[in-house]
Amino acid sequence: MLTNSYLQKLHLHNISKLHSFDDLTTNPGGVRLSASTFYPNLICNMIKKFLLSSLITLCSLTALNAQNKTTETNKLEDPDNLASQYFSQVMGVAVDATSNVKLYKFIYEWIGTPYHFGGNTKKGIDCSAFTKAIYDKVFNTTLLRNSRDIFSMVDPLPKDELKEGDLVFFKIKSNRITHIGIYLGDNRFAHASTTRGVVISNLDEPYYNRYFYKGGRILESAKTQLIEE
Repeated sequence: MLTNSYLQKLHLHNISKLHSFDDLTTNPGGVRLSASTFYPNLICNMIKKFLLSSLITLCSLTALNAQNKTTETNKLEDPDNLASQYFSQVMGVAVDATSNVKLYKFIYEWIGTPYHFGGNTKKGIDCSAFTKAIYDKVFNTTLLRNSRDIFSMVDPLPKDELKEGDLVFFKIKSNRITHIGIYLGDNRFAHASTTRGVVISNLDEPYYNRYFYKGGRILESAKTQLIEE
C-alpha cells in the first residue's frame, strides 16, 4: 500500500513539473500562461484551424460539383447532341457528336416511304433516286440517276473501309449492279427496299451479305466534272 508521505511527495513533484512547464508557456506579449489557460487556448486554435480547413475543402468541392453540372447541362442541352441521341434510339444507329445530324434527319423524314420504281417523291421512290436525293440535299453533290452510273463515280471500297456517307452496291440475283444504299456506320445502311420501302438495314443480314458487291466513295474528280457540266 502507498503511504501518505509517499503520496504527498508525488503531489509536490507534479506541482513542481507544472510550474516548470508554466515558465515555458508565454503568450506573444511575454505574459506567462498557466497550464489551465494554455491547454484550452491550444485546443481552441486547433479546432478553429480544422473548421477553416474543412470550410475551404467544402467550398472547393461545391465549386467543382457546380462546374461539372454546368458542363453536363450544356452538353445535354446542345441541339446537335440531343438530335444525335434521338436518332441513335429511334434509328438504331450509333450516332455521336461528330456524326452528320443533317443526314440522319433527312433519312428519318423518309423512313417508311413506299418503294416505287422510277419514283422520286414521298409517294414512292426507288433506291437510286433516294440515294441521289440524300447527296443532293445533305452533301450538296449531284449524282447520276441509276445505281450503275453512280458506281462509275466512286472509288470502290471493301466493306471494312466504309465510312458514314459512303455508298453500298449490290448485285441482287444479277451479274449487274441492281441496288444501292448509303452507309451509316456499324454495318448499317439506309436504302429504298423493293419490299419495305425506305428502311435501315444491316449488311450482316444474310440476304444483304449474300448480294453485297462493293462499297464506294465519291471521287473528287466526279464531283468536279458534274459541276463543270
